[in-house]
Amino acid sequence: MAGRSVLVLGGGMCGVGAAWHLLQRGFEVTLVDRRGPGEETSYGNACLIQRECVEPHEFPHDIRMLARIGLGRDNSATYHWDAMPGLVRPLARYWLNSRPGRYRSIVRSYEALIRHCLSEHAPMIEAAGAEDLLARVGFKQLIPTETDFDAQTASARRLQREFGVNSTVLDADALTASEPALRVRMAGAIHWTDPWLVRDPGELVKRYAALFEREGGKIVQGDAMTLTRKGAFWTVGTDAGLIDASSAVIALGPWSDRLMTKLGYNYPLFIKRGYHLHYKPDVPLNTPVMDPVAGMVVVPAKRGTRVTTGAEFAKLGAPPSPRQLVGAEARARELFDLGRAVEDAPWLGNRPCTPDMLPIIGAATSHPGLWLHFGHAHQGFTLGPATGRLLAEMMNGETPYIDPLPYTPSRF
Repeated sequence: MAGRSVLVLGGGMCGVGAAWHLLQRGFEVTLVDRRGPGEETSYGNACLIQRECVEPHEFPHDIRMLARIGLGRDNSATYHWDAMPGLVRPLARYWLNSRPGRYRSIVRSYEALIRHCLSEHAPMIEAAGAEDLLARVGFKQLIPTETDFDAQTASARRLQREFGVNSTVLDADALTASEPALRVRMAGAIHWTDPWLVRDPGELVKRYAALFEREGGKIVQGDAMTLTRKGAFWTVGTDAGLIDASSAVIALGPWSDRLMTKLGYNYPLFIKRGYHLHYKPDVPLNTPVMDPVAGMVVVPAKRGTRVTTGAEFAKLGAPPSPRQLVGAEARARELFDLGRAVEDAPWLGNRPCTPDMLPIIGAATSHPGLWLHFGHAHQGFTLGPATGRLLAEMMNGETPYIDPLPYTPSRF
C-alpha cells in the first residue's frame, strides 16, 4: 500500500482517535505505544466529554488571584519553583494570549472544535459497544456564595446565547434536592447538561482501540523516541522489530515535545499536571460536581468517587507533590462523606499545553510525511476523535470539515 501506510505514535485518546479515522479512509495504520492504549493521560481525567468547555482555560489577569497563586494560597493552580525558569517565555505568551481581544479570537477557534466533540465520540461509542460506560448527565458547577450567583448565572446565559451551550440554574434548594450527598448548603449551582460522564475513561480508550483492531488496525508496543526517517519511510523500533511506513503521526501528548526536539523542532509546549484519587462513600453523587474553592472535580466513577485536581506547573517527570490533592481532599470531605481512599497513592498525569490554548494539528514544516496531533491541554479526552477526524481528512487530501488554519504547526 505505497504511500498509504501510517505509524501513529501514542495510544491515548488523540492517538487512537486519529488512528481510527485514518483506518476508515483506507490507510494501513499501526498504532505504537510504550504501554497500552488509554494507560497514561487519557486514563486519569475528570471523566467528562466536555461539550460546555467552549472557552479554554485562560491565564488569570486578576492581581489578587495571581497573588494567591504566587503565595501558594490558591489550590486550583500550584507550581514547582525549579520549573519556573523554563516556563517564563511560554507563560508570558499564555498571558498575552489571554488578554480580552486575542482571547475572544482564540475562543472562536477552540469552540469550532468543541462543538463537534459529542457528535464525533458518538459513532465510535456505538461501534465500540461502549454505551455501558456512559451517563449523559452533565455536571454541576457549585456556586458557594450569593455574591457569585448572579455573575455565574449571567455567564451561563451568555454561553447559551453565543454558543448554544445548555445549562440549568439550580438555587440552593434545588441543588440540595438533586445531590443528597452534598452536606454543605451552597448558594446554588450551574448544571451543565450537555457533557457526558464516562465512568472509566481509560476503558473507553481501550474499547476504541479494540474497535480499531477489529477493523484491521495493528497495535504494537514500542519506543516512539526511536522514530527516524530512512529514505522515503519513517521507521520506529517496536517489540515486533523495526516497522516502517510512508507517514508518521506524533500524538504523544506531553511527551511529544521530547520527540519534536530530537527531530529539530522547538514548540513552546509546557505541562500542567493533575492528580486523582478514588474513595468509597456511602452515598455517591448523582452527577460530577466542580468546586471552584479547591479547583477540583468530584466524580462518581467506576472505581469509586474520583477527586481530581486543577493545574500544577512542573517539569515532565518531576516527583509528585501531594499538596494540591491534600487540599482537594480536605475540601471534598467538607462537602461530602468521602469514605476511605481506594488507592494507597494518587495517580499523576500530565497535560500538554500551548501558549495560545489551541492544539497543534497538521503537517510538520521540515519533514515530508510527518504529521502532528498534540497540545490539547485539558481536553485531549474530549477532542481526540474530533481532531483525529480533522487530521485524517488533511492527510487524505479531503476538504477538512473544520478550518485547520488556527491549529497549524507553522504558527510557532
